[in-house]
Amino acid sequence: MEDAEDHYKILGLPSGKEGAKLGEGEIRKAYRARALVWHPDKRPDDPNAAATFQKIQTAYELLTDKTARKAFDDFLRLREERLQRQQHKVSEVSAKRRKMMDDLTRREREFEIQKQQEDKEKAEEDRAAKKLQEEIARIRALHAQRSSPAFNFATPQDSKKRPAAANLEKEKVLKATWNSLEGRGDYSVERLREIFEKFGTVEDIVVRVKNSKKKGSAIIVMGSKEQVDAATRSTCGDISNPLLVLPLLPSATNSGYDPENKQAEAVNDAALNNIVGAGYHEYEDTIIKKLQKAAEKAKSEKQAQS
Repeated sequence: MEDAEDHYKILGLPSGKEGAKLGEGEIRKAYRARALVWHPDKRPDDPNAAATFQKIQTAYELLTDKTARKAFDDFLRLREERLQRQQHKVSEVSAKRRKMMDDLTRREREFEIQKQQEDKEKAEEDRAAKKLQEEIARIRALHAQRSSPAFNFATPQDSKKRPAAANLEKEKVLKATWNSLEGRGDYSVERLREIFEKFGTVEDIVVRVKNSKKKGSAIIVMGSKEQVDAATRSTCGDISNPLLVLPLLPSATNSGYDPENKQAEAVNDAALNNIVGAGYHEYEDTIIKKLQKAAEKAKSEKQAQS
């Protein structure tokens, strides 16, 4: 019945609620007008004239029968109501779909904004962390320059104020320099340790960063002053590139130290201005602790004697 003919429209009349209000006279008048146009005698050359005329007759007979017309009107009404419900449902689905798409678009936009904000905050945090590391490095550098007793040399006035124990610790430190010209080789921490362990215990070695491609230098902390004396009396290093070894704190017993050798003195003093490398912070802490212990021991002995 879904594809049933609309008998009102066959007669050229309005359908639905308006068609249900038409009187029998209006239906008869519409039938006569259609029949005159579509009668087979009027259209001898139209092969569809007879079938069309038959539909017109059927429509007229149905619409002039009260019972049949009522059933047809009920059918049209129910079909129209069903179609309206379907259209309303489609509209609701479309509205829900549009709302869902709008919500999805809004959430995607909010997510993108949130992600941009998080990226911005992460970048700011990274910059702050980098700045913090730079400040830590700066403070350590200042501490190394101003506070390290192993690397900061006293003026004649300051040396009078330092305890004798601090000088004793410095007497265990050697300064070594060498040429770093291409073809002559260079000295690593491992190679220097191998060389100076021949004279005794090597507590630590720090190789400086070379500002010049021609010179290399390092400081070596030995186990005792006697070991320093032994190292300064001997020729150290490779034959092709020997080491110039001097004590950090010259003394009368250091026979290998020549106070007239001003050039060697200047080279070795300059070598201590930029000491960095493996074991630097451990070395700094070790020397400070040793000097503190030596100073406390000297103080205790002095108090005991008095």
